Amino acid sequence: MRFTIALVLFLSACSHDHDEGFDTFQDCFDDHHGAESLPVGESIVICCLDHPIAGVSEVCGATATTCEAYIGANLDTASATSTEVTAACADYEMQKGM
Repeated sequence: MRFTIALVLFLSACSHDHDEGFDTFQDCFDDHHGAESLPVGESIVICCLDHPIAGVSEVCGATATTCEAYIGANLDTASATSTEVTAACADYEMQKGM
């Protein structure tokens, strides 16, 4: 019984509930890339597809081009290289179409 309670408490403390989204794209990226240690590209795609940013869903737009423009304006240049952004946005566009 103690083990079950400890496990539930541990999982509750470790879980991230971001259904309400993030205030900024940078906050989302930092959470997924920094705190969760996901790769840069995967973090960008997750933030573009899965989380509202400042209350807006799918902030990255409909295409890789709109994604790159959004990321360029909303992610610190030290967070991702232009090559990483381009690749992530291409992946975003492909996954968005699925």
